[in-house]
Amino acid sequence: QVQLVESGGGLVQAGGSLRLSCAASGSISSTNVMHWYRQAPGKQREFVAAITTSGSTNYADSVKGRFTISRDNTKYTVYLQMNSLKPEDTGVYSCNLAQFPMNYWGKGTLVTVSS
Repeated sequence: QVQLVESGGGLVQAGGSLRLSCAASGSISSTNVMHWYRQAPGKQREFVAAITTSGSTNYADSVKGRFTISRDNTKYTVYLQMNSLKPEDTGVYSCNLAQFPMNYWGKGTLVTVSS
């Protein structure tokens, strides 16, 4: 089993920054992909960013150039640095760990961006 715990959410004004963290514990494979997803009120969950164990990254078009995903493999932690935040970035941000054949999810952390 794997447990994921997100932190770092909160209320921020448009144009501000936040840094989210997701700490993983349990039976973690040496090869995995960690993702951030978000769900805005009344909308479906959407992909935000992903990073492999080796550091390859992928971003949703809506956050490219503003968000940066990184990870510390020694701490089993993934980060999401969010800059130039917009009201449309508001939502619950959840961490996902994909390691074959399982997917694990955290409970999420709320990010609210005020205009």
